[in-house]
Amino acid sequence: MDRHLSHSFQISPANMSIFSVLTLMSGVVLYERLFVPFIRRFTKNPSGITTLQRMGIGFVINTIATLISAPVEVKRKAVAAKYHLLDSPNSTIPISVFWLVPQYCLHGLADVFMSVGLFEFLYDQSPESMRSSATALYCIVIALGSYAGTLVVSLVHKYSGKEENWLPDRNLNRGRLDYYYLLVTGIQVLNIIYFGICVWFYT
Repeated sequence: MDRHLSHSFQISPANMSIFSVLTLMSGVVLYERLFVPFIRRFTKNPSGITTLQRMGIGFVINTIATLISAPVEVKRKAVAAKYHLLDSPNSTIPISVFWLVPQYCLHGLADVFMSVGLFEFLYDQSPESMRSSATALYCIVIALGSYAGTLVVSLVHKYSGKEENWLPDRNLNRGRLDYYYLLVTGIQVLNIIYFGICVWFYT
């Protein structure tokens, strides 16, 4: 298999998500079998760490995954410039698609902590009669996050300028997707701070 993308072999972002899924599936097993017994020695907590701590770790890993997306995008554009493809948005840039693997794996690892931790928190902290509602609330939170992400994309596209739009309609090679990743990283950092405040006052 050629390690570079070509017109005859391409992996779409949808296909790359398999790395997130595999990391999530293997990570859940390793979390229960290795991480919890190890960390339990220090915390004396039967679960290893609390659900709130688990979510916090997930937020941090997710932020790191977004942060490393920025230099990968810079690398992609540098290769496009090297081969004079900046103004050829439909051309395949000769760069290995596996540059994307670390960020997809980190997002999967973040879900091991964040998404699973959130579900456990809602299920554990709700009365037995409301556990079905807690599951529904989990789904609502995920949906709201998706809508919030769409809103951020729309606002960035609208207000980042016409000449040097970060997310242009026709040619992403002339955009500044790396700036967008850094912006999202900043938002995630603020979210971690807000989460920490909520945890501090939670009883």
